[in-house]
Amino acid sequence: MSGFLFAFIALLVTGIGARDQLLVAALSHRRGQRPAVLLVGAASAALTAGIAAGGAALVIPMLNGNARLFLAALALGLAGAEMLIARASPTPREPTDSLGAFALVLFVQQLTDAARFMLFGIAVATGAILPAALGGAAGGAGVIAAGWIAARALAQRSVVPLRRGLGTAVLVVAAVLALWATGRI
Repeated sequence: MSGFLFAFIALLVTGIGARDQLLVAALSHRRGQRPAVLLVGAASAALTAGIAAGGAALVIPMLNGNARLFLAALALGLAGAEMLIARASPTPREPTDSLGAFALVLFVQQLTDAARFMLFGIAVATGAILPAALGGAAGGAGVIAAGWIAARALAQRSVVPLRRGLGTAVLVVAAVLALWATGRI
């Protein structure tokens, strides 16, 4: 249960102002709140959560306790760095309004975002692969739903300062976890 809860909360927090959420918000603001956009976004979030947790399932048998904790710290460090560095790309000007193109762009963005790095780290640290995957899928879908519902507000306001603050906090947690894994704390 803790893997589910940790992953759910982590994905909700790291998804605030993420590229996938802003893409959904921009598309929904420009084209209207189409349910298909919400469904495609939630499906992509579930698929990428499964991939992140599946990656953790592959590496867990190869690592002992401290190595698992250190790998989790590295994943959190990558998540924090992505939150500080990555910027939302401009909203694509899609003349065909293709859900397929939207799904592909969203999938690639989600596969390489802070939330999936965070999910990978949680799954490695807890060893709770299925609960983490389910929590990550639910949290990712929640982030997409928030972008779909609050499209106008997200399109008009910048969440960059909040995202950078959260990224800094994630980096601090990653550093503490790495020090703990190496026995320095």
